[in-house]
Amino acid sequence: MTALFRAAAEASTNPVAPPGPAPTPPPVVAAPAVASASSEAPVPAVAPATSLASANRAAAGSQGASGSPSASGSPGAVGRRRARAAVVLGGLVAGLVAMFLLALAVGSVSIPLDETLRVLVGSEPHDHRWTIVIREIRLPRALTAALAGAALGVAGLQMQTLFRNPLADPYSLGVSSGASFGVAAVVAGVGGSAGVFTAGVAGSGRFGVVVAAAVGAAAVLGAVLVLAQWVRSVVTLLVIGVILNSAVSSLVSLLLTWTAPERAVQYWIWSLGSFSGTSNSDLAVFTPIVGVGLGVALLTVKPLNALLLGENYARTLGLRLRRVRVVTLVGASVLAGSVTAFCGPVAFLGIAVPHIARRLLGSADHRLLVPATLLTGALVALACSIAAQLPGTDQVLPINVVTSLLGAPIVIAVLLRARAAAAGAA
Repeated sequence: MTALFRAAAEASTNPVAPPGPAPTPPPVVAAPAVASASSEAPVPAVAPATSLASANRAAAGSQGASGSPSASGSPGAVGRRRARAAVVLGGLVAGLVAMFLLALAVGSVSIPLDETLRVLVGSEPHDHRWTIVIREIRLPRALTAALAGAALGVAGLQMQTLFRNPLADPYSLGVSSGASFGVAAVVAGVGGSAGVFTAGVAGSGRFGVVVAAAVGAAAVLGAVLVLAQWVRSVVTLLVIGVILNSAVSSLVSLLLTWTAPERAVQYWIWSLGSFSGTSNSDLAVFTPIVGVGLGVALLTVKPLNALLLGENYARTLGLRLRRVRVVTLVGASVLAGSVTAFCGPVAFLGIAVPHIARRLLGSADHRLLVPATLLTGALVALACSIAAQLPGTDQVLPINVVTSLLGAPIVIAVLLRARAAAAGAA
């Protein structure tokens, strides 16, 4: 937690502009933080800056407290942004801790908060059964939800910035469809020698499903990376990803058509998503994979800030666009693919969480936006996990039911806001 506050302080105290009147930025700087996928930023007429540090200052200084473009780079505006970032990050950390404890305390059986804390610190509660419930069931579920929410939120932010599209999500390039195809192949048990292999994988239980999903996601990611070497425009790459996603989904439907109904039900249950299936041994694999993906996202903060100014302007700053594109795609795909392998295709979090974080911060600076999105994603996923458990009852909802109810209004609001902005600009 201390590292997050230190990162927020360093990002906020970096000089945004020298004292006095702020220099007039290039016209492209005033573009929205995430523009339409079809928009192309023109090469600015003025001489660009010569380093990515200038892009970071532009990204931080071009956003006012409300998130709208602002020409103010005065010390007072910088102080307000610094205070707002500190308050938001502090509130997110406190909310995450509270939500995590709540996820451990509530369920079909409520456990007093003091007894929950006793179990966490290793003491013996009054009822020894609570130790088993918390450590073996609720703690793995809460950790899975927090990791999945953070991973999908950050991956969605990367994709929205890279493609300059507010509706891009971690599954835009077909990673989820690839994982779904792997699971469908295992469930269907394709014929011939491959059928012997898939039957063996299916017989290994949850481990086989995770491996099949990971292999399918990796296969689609490999195809996307190969195509990325030949495609210069991110818009074209996004269209290819959508087409690839549709094609793989069609293959999944074809496999399920030839599958026995009882096996097709297994796939259908997996596709609804769940944070409850992971064990402590699963977390030993899931946690480091998500950690690596989040580390890659933190390393791409400066390039992502440069991309806010448009590809052409970022290129004049010395940014190697092809390398940044590949690193960003790999990082986002690792995050999305790992979540899909362990939890199923969790919907809407990757789209909705970055927009929530932007609204809270009022800034497009990724030095603040990445940690804020990470915390927001973990908090929202924990809230959805608690709601899915239907506390006080023995029933459980699929996680995608809850995330869809949360995410759909946010996506609709984003579309309406973009339409209103386009009408105002016209």
